[in-house]
Amino acid sequence: MAPTQQHQWLTRPDSGAARRSARLIEYVLDQARADFSCNYPNVRFGPVVAVIAAYDEESNIGDVLKTMPTLIGDLEVSTLVVVDGGSDGTAEVARDIGVYTCVLPVNLGQGAALRLGYELAATYGARYVVTLDADGQNDPEEMGTMLAPLLDDSADFVIASRRLGTDQTTDRFRRAGVKVYAWMINTIAKQKLTDSSNGYRAFRVEVLDDIVPHLAQDQYQTAEVVITASSRGWRITEQPTMWHPRASGTSKKGGNLVFGFSYLKVILTTWGRVTVGNRHRR
Repeated sequence: MAPTQQHQWLTRPDSGAARRSARLIEYVLDQARADFSCNYPNVRFGPVVAVIAAYDEESNIGDVLKTMPTLIGDLEVSTLVVVDGGSDGTAEVARDIGVYTCVLPVNLGQGAALRLGYELAATYGARYVVTLDADGQNDPEEMGTMLAPLLDDSADFVIASRRLGTDQTTDRFRRAGVKVYAWMINTIAKQKLTDSSNGYRAFRVEVLDDIVPHLAQDQYQTAEVVITASSRGWRITEQPTMWHPRASGTSKKGGNLVFGFSYLKVILTTWGRVTVGNRHRR
């Protein structure tokens, strides 16, 4: 039997679904980039850019944006909201307050929205990028604390820690999960973190330039960022912060079991990808 005719009974047709999906996602991203360029033709961000990915957060994001700092020391802070699709007035609230707003026409997931935010921040002049949540759980007034290790050159990447600071939430399952996943990531990445799943983070833009091409998760992406940055040798540290209950509404990340399983899957798949990549570099 000719080699090309072997195992025909088990061969699945090449539907091209993955390629079509990738092209559609890139098309959506291109639409958002073009819309942003049209709305802000001469944009130049300050050296600090706060990136907020928001999906149906009309009720919460206004209060977050009203407390965003405009200066950290003598560094100007620009705020960029990436609206990840949705059906409410999140984009209108952000625009009315006057912050930079980039709108994805459909929902792609927090990870994809943040990657677009990183790209725009780097393209338009950021030296430091801070990410925080749109639901009120992070305190914008602590941004100076988050940036301090970058400004004094003791770290390249800073993660907020609710365990070193104050956790005002009461979900014992989530609290236990924070400890378990921090232990797992510390074991994999050889770090000493207490809260690896916190979305309040600060980066040198060079870190993002290096790691973003290696990021793939569209959701639950905090573990992927930590493992990838650690594998590439960047200095990671923590800062104590306040962790507030969600201002209103429910989490978009699913219930505890869904979130826990999905986050574990991200840890394991990222670990596998990084391990293979490290072997190839050798």
